[in-house]
Amino acid sequence: MSTLPNTPNNSEEIDLGQLFKLIGAAFDRFFNFIYRIFKGLFSVFIWFVFFIKKHIIILVVAGIIGIGIGILSSKTSQAKYQSSVTLVQNYQIGENLYSAVGYYNDLLKQSDYEILGKALNLNEEKANSILSFDVKPVVSENQKLLAFNNYMKGLDSLAATKIEYEDFLKNNEDYTHTFQQISIESTQRSNFKSVFENIVESINSNPFFVNEQRKDIAELNQRKNALELALVKSDSLQNTYKRVLEMSSKSDKSSEIGITFEGSNDTEKTKEFDLYQSDLELRNQLVQIERNIQDKQYIVEMISNKQDSGFASTKKTLFGKKLSVKLYYGVIVLLGALIILLGLEFLKFLETYNKSV
Repeated sequence: MSTLPNTPNNSEEIDLGQLFKLIGAAFDRFFNFIYRIFKGLFSVFIWFVFFIKKHIIILVVAGIIGIGIGILSSKTSQAKYQSSVTLVQNYQIGENLYSAVGYYNDLLKQSDYEILGKALNLNEEKANSILSFDVKPVVSENQKLLAFNNYMKGLDSLAATKIEYEDFLKNNEDYTHTFQQISIESTQRSNFKSVFENIVESINSNPFFVNEQRKDIAELNQRKNALELALVKSDSLQNTYKRVLEMSSKSDKSSEIGITFEGSNDTEKTKEFDLYQSDLELRNQLVQIERNIQDKQYIVEMISNKQDSGFASTKKTLFGKKLSVKLYYGVIVLLGALIILLGLEFLKFLETYNKSV
């Protein structure tokens, strides 16, 4: 009978106890870390509330001054007019369009109205009245989903599992969407139509796209001619089949008469309905090709062109939001005052810290 002590079991119990202590200590440190973060954020919030309370009069006065500046600006500043037009891309010209708009804006920043006038076929006075250009896609959430669905269909099953909708939107450029909206801001309200038409004309006359257009239309015409020839042969085949049926109806041996075509495995009798369906399909393809030819007549088209006069622009953009002139200047002055007060408070803190050191 063995009298040795059960030391391995005691060792295992000690190791497990130390392990649980380590796990408990790790959880304590983690929760203490989260607590300190929330405590720090709450302390910052409380400090900011008292900071606003301390300087509330200065901030209110700053806001009122800003609104006053906005009112004065809206009454004394030069009138601005804005107009926009929607374009449809029959070819993928979006990147070229965005580059052209960027080029026009660069010319405006450099006040190079002579070159801008030559680029848009405008006299220098009209070019000098333009303030800015802008272009953005016109697309709904449903259209984005459809584009994502079409993109996924073109991928194999393994690659499709790795693509998320959010990733697709991040990597999908704005210029790839079919519909684009160009906006122009100007000090005159009578030259928008000509500017839009000149922008569209500059794209429609681009040599690269003109060459692509010529090749596409030639290919579509060849397909159209082939379908028309096939349609003529289909009509001829139907007439032949009808004559055979008429002859078979006059004969007692109608069951032995027929037209057959060799299939891949078996010989099948061509029925009148099959011939009609084939003829209908050919005509549908011909209609679709005719539509494609019409679409290819222009590289880019304006959906609307009644934008000659434009409308008075009374909004300003701040952080991506459209604001009235009064509210815009009110927010700007208020934020400016807040930044200055925060800077002064930070300098006081540095002085106090320097003295304590």
